[in-house]
Amino acid sequence: MKTLQRKALLLALAASTLTLAGCQNLSSPVIRFDRQVNYGDAKGVELVTNEFGSTDLQMIAEKMTGSLLETGIFQGRPTVTISTVKNKTSEYIDTTNVMNSIQTTLVKSGKVRFTRSINEMQSGVDELQRQNQSGLYKQNTTAKVGQMTAAKYSLEGELTSIVKQSASTKDVFYKFTLKLFDVQEGTIEWQDEKEIRKTSSR
Repeated sequence: MKTLQRKALLLALAASTLTLAGCQNLSSPVIRFDRQVNYGDAKGVELVTNEFGSTDLQMIAEKMTGSLLETGIFQGRPTVTISTVKNKTSEYIDTTNVMNSIQTTLVKSGKVRFTRSINEMQSGVDELQRQNQSGLYKQNTTAKVGQMTAAKYSLEGELTSIVKQSASTKDVFYKFTLKLFDVQEGTIEWQDEKEIRKTSSR
């Protein structure tokens, strides 16, 4: 009799445990990962392939901004716009990303102001039209048309590459050239370049 009571008690406990486990599973979903993911050093040297990568972007931005700021050309916080950045390599490279890094460092230096680039200008025009033509805003609060500040200088860049490959070795040579033009006079006021060579072996 006692044995039967013990078995009944054990069965009841087991049923309760399963019920609780079921409730927990409903309220606490299990997250499974197929692979391990770790954070890396964003400034660490990236050598996964010899294609253009994050380290190349960082080296170019550092070289260009350092060279520009050393010239002392940015007296009185002049206005600058980013014009074209041509990618003449055989790879897809987001050259806008390179110029964004350069622009960020220059803006943070406090020595230069940037006006809207060609690619950004349409957004500015759209906002002016919305404020002045929609009739939704008080006239004394709208941004006035014709009051944008023009750029004194324009930054234009070019990225090229030379690729050489044999059965066992691949050599890639990158060159990034950046020029600062005086918009009014059309003269080159500053120019510099950064060269990068990457070699991989099988």
